[in-house]
Amino acid sequence: MKKRFSKFFGTRQFYKLALAVAVPLMMQQLITSSVNLVDNLMVGQLGDAALGGVAAVNRFYIIATYGTNGVLAAAAIFIAQFFGARDEERMKQSFRFSILSAYAIMIPFFILGILAPEGIVHFFTSDPVIIQLGSAYMRIAAFTFLPMALSLGISSAMRAVGETKIPLVISAGAVLTNTVLNYCLIFGNFGFPRLGVEGAAIATLIARVLEATVLLIVLSKLDLPFKTKLSQLFHVSGQLARSILIKAAPLALNEVMWSLGMATLFKFYATRGPEVMSGYSIANTIGDIFFVLFGGMAAATTVLVSQPLGANKLDEARDHGYQLLGFSVMLSLLFAILMFGSSFVVPHFYQVSPTAKQVAVDVLRIMSVMFWIYMGNTQCYFILRAGGDTRSTLFMDSGYMWTVNIPLICCFTYFTGVDILVLYVIGQMTDILKLVIAYSLVRKEKWVVNLTQF
Repeated sequence: MKKRFSKFFGTRQFYKLALAVAVPLMMQQLITSSVNLVDNLMVGQLGDAALGGVAAVNRFYIIATYGTNGVLAAAAIFIAQFFGARDEERMKQSFRFSILSAYAIMIPFFILGILAPEGIVHFFTSDPVIIQLGSAYMRIAAFTFLPMALSLGISSAMRAVGETKIPLVISAGAVLTNTVLNYCLIFGNFGFPRLGVEGAAIATLIARVLEATVLLIVLSKLDLPFKTKLSQLFHVSGQLARSILIKAAPLALNEVMWSLGMATLFKFYATRGPEVMSGYSIANTIGDIFFVLFGGMAAATTVLVSQPLGANKLDEARDHGYQLLGFSVMLSLLFAILMFGSSFVVPHFYQVSPTAKQVAVDVLRIMSVMFWIYMGNTQCYFILRAGGDTRSTLFMDSGYMWTVNIPLICCFTYFTGVDILVLYVIGQMTDILKLVIAYSLVRKEKWVVNLTQF
């Protein structure tokens, strides 16, 4: 028994390396999540309807972001493995592919956000006030998709080669800018006009443009192995593009389907009233502070699993995969305790209805109890993805969500009168079976593959 569990524990040197890669990205996401929390608090001052409208738009925003990240994750696998194999030319081509594909996904969402904001918000709610406020926010926020595509592509490539500190610093500057501008434009402070939710959208747009601009400048100055000339942006070999697409298609489809699933669940929960919409949004915004662990472990998995695979060190990559799974679950227990503790304090800073506050508290506590299960599932996903086993990721993630989780919650939403707390618990309990499936896929070890040999 002892030998069976020993594979989940690494050496002190292994943990130091994992944390060295993971912590900068965790800090970047912590800064972003903390600022999002402050932004959420600011919008919350405008009432449940304003918070609900912005939350609805953010669900649409998440679909675009996750879809883009799915393709970028596939490209990052190749960048990391080519980095391990010291193949700079194909690293550059993989980076070009990532930028082109990011815009191929983001531009349709930008157009849809500009042309049909009311329809998008109406998908989540029929409340006319929420639709009005959400649409006003969307018309401006949709422009952020354009600089975001560039920022996500550059940051993803940097992390794939182990450069995590630069995106951290740049992101910190962008989110600080966003917070200051939110304070000025939402409430009309320091002589700025009071613009409400539109002010929040303008602040976000300016911050995203600033982030993309600085990343471009840094990329032009540093000697990064994937850096390419603008004139060569479309120079990607057909064979490499096909190889990335074969891996990217399931990942992108998974991310889009998963985020669509989350949006659908939000719609189900919203049937219980606008207070539930704002309370659920509050809980998720607070929860994001602790879910930074996921981003950190994603970066660590790319470096500690994908790079050894590219260098054909298959046994090392396999060992690292299981050790990262054990490490992530151990860390998740600490994060869960902190999340549970936050439920007693943070939701009460919001100036929303007592019902919305109570929903936020309850959802946050359920999240904390289930946190180690979420982390186990997600780390299995990262391991499978690191070796290019993207079909398994599609099956165990969004495939499971749409065949088990969503049908179950849909039935309880529309055929029973259970309250939001019971509805939410039912949905979260399905993750226990999902963990069993996810780990069984990891144990098959189809992910222990060198993708550079073609």
